[in-house]
Parts: sequence; structure tokens; C-alpha cells
Amino acid sequence: MGIYLVICLVVFFAGLTQGLSGFGSILLSLPLLAIFLDIKTVIPLVALFGFFITIILIIQLWRHLDWKKIYPLVLGAFPGIPVGVFFLKKLDKEPIQWILGIILISYSLYRLFFQSPSKGIRGHWAYLFGFFSGCLGGALSASGPAVIVYTSLQTWGKDTIKVTLQGFFLVSGFIVVFLHALSGITTFPVLRFFIVSSPFLVLGTYVGSIFYGKINEESYRKVIFILLGFLGAFMIYRAM
Repeated sequence: MGIYLVICLVVFFAGLTQGLSGFGSILLSLPLLAIFLDIKTVIPLVALFGFFITIILIIQLWRHLDWKKIYPLVLGAFPGIPVGVFFLKKLDKEPIQWILGIILISYSLYRLFFQSPSKGIRGHWAYLFGFFSGCLGGALSASGPAVIVYTSLQTWGKDTIKVTLQGFFLVSGFIVVFLHALSGITTFPVLRFFIVSSPFLVLGTYVGSIFYGKINEESYRKVIFILLGFLGAFMIYRAM
């Protein structure tokens, strides 16, 4: 009974985090759940959590969804995945995590304490950032940072940023969940943990969405950069 309570509490705050910012559920839930559960259970479990949250947020922000902003990121990611896998086989992943962590922390600090650019980058850059996302996904199972940075460089409103992230995560999350199920990684205990804790996941996502609705554009971007900094710190922690 104790382990179910722990999982429910973790997924509540994971849902709250992603409901507020549009990402971060895996950043929060993976290291915490790995303390109490076997990592082979945690990985497919947090993938299910992340995919379920994404579906909820897509439904909430459906009217802001523009697939023209999302498909270049997805198309760019596909060729990047085998490149990332190649680097994973040829190089130690720890230096890659250190470099990525330092870049994310530096970028987040720069955007928090210096003036943001007044013009967004052009749409064709989405293919390049999508490619980097695929590389990171193939090498480190961390496809999010490159897409988050790309959306933060745009002058879009917070709804467009958040729903674009969800659109990308919906596609990438479906692929991951499907492959986990196909390979037998998603076991009955994983599904049992997911089903029991899903009401807390929905509640946390709902609470996070309420907070999201109360913050302005500037505050939302600050939330993104703060969580990016934590994501960079998490990358360094994984490399240690």
C-alpha cells in the first residue's frame, strides 16, 4: 500500500508540473520513482504517464493546435534518431550529458537574466531543432530539450508554445509507448501502477492547468527557463 501512495503523490506533482509548463513530468517522476521501483518498471511507467498527460493537454488546447508548426519538428527528428543511436554506440554518453546539461543551464540563465530576443527564428529552423531532438532521443532518451529551446526562441503566445510541445510529445510518446508494449517492457505490474495512479495524474494535470491559466506570458516563459535549468542539472546528475 505504501508504494502505491508514493507513486500517486509523485504522479500528482508530475502532472502538476507538466500541466503548468507543458513539459517536465518525466524530469520529476523518473528519478523519484527510481528510488522505490526497479528502473525496468519505471521507464515504461513514466512513458505512459507522459503520454497520458500529453493527451489531456492536447484536448485542453485543441483550438490552438497548428500541425504546420509541429510536423517539421517531427520530420527532422526521424533521421536524427539513428544518428543519436550511432553516437551512443561509439561514444560514452556521460560526456554528452555533461555538455547538454551545461548548455541548458547556461541558456536558461541567459534567458532569465538578459533581454529576450524581440524576433522569433524562422520556421525552417524547426527541421534542424527536430534533428537535434532526434539525436538526443536516440543517444540519451531525452528528445525534449531541443524542441523546448526552439519554442522558447519563438514569439508565440504561451498557448501556442504549450500545444506545439504537446503535439511533438504526442507523436514521440506514442512511438515510445508502442515500442515498449511491442517489446514486452510494459508488463502487468506497470499497467497496474498506471491504472491505480491515473486519477492522481489527472488531478495534478488539472491543478497545473489552473495555475497555467492564471500566469501571464512573461511568467510562463520564466517557468520554462527555470525548468530547463533543472533539466540541465538532471542531465549532469545522470552523468555523475
